[in-house]
Amino acid sequence: MALREILTEPNEILREKSLKVEKVNEDLQKLMDDMIETMYAAPGIGLAAIQIGVHKRVIVLDIGWRDKSESTNDKKQVAKKNPMYFVNPEIITKSTNNLTYEEGCLSIPGQFAEIERPDKCRIKYLDYYGSSKELVAEGMLATCIQHEMDHLEGILFIDYLSKIKKSMIVKKLIKQKERLDRIVI
Repeated sequence: MALREILTEPNEILREKSLKVEKVNEDLQKLMDDMIETMYAAPGIGLAAIQIGVHKRVIVLDIGWRDKSESTNDKKQVAKKNPMYFVNPEIITKSTNNLTYEEGCLSIPGQFAEIERPDKCRIKYLDYYGSSKELVAEGMLATCIQHEMDHLEGILFIDYLSKIKKSMIVKKLIKQKERLDRIVI
């Protein structure tokens, strides 16, 4: 497994549509292994292949793994990892009820916004081994799946914001990149 570089906005690759995967094989499984390792290291709870520059319809998630602080002492307890792999995910149905979560994104570092999405969705996909699956997702899992699937269409969560809010965030990201690109001797 290897850590991959996560692309950050603005980057035209993030706005491109991902291509359908023809076959789940060892190369694709290696990609998914790299993606999950990259996601955990970032740290994040979801990652789409396009975020590491790979134009494939693949997403990985693990919404429950983050560090949990124990109230009794200063040690951190890491929740059990439960990675989920989705190849060629398609939303079959969405709820008409919406839920709002504060979303962030590894490709939009340090920026967060309240985004409203359907609170439930049913998806079909291929799993890590290429088996056809269906899943009914609710709450945060449904939000994360929809967020990551948006990436496959070239959509970022900031696209749901007003033009002014989106513009402010993009300007901040450009400034961050300019600071990182400077050479320090």
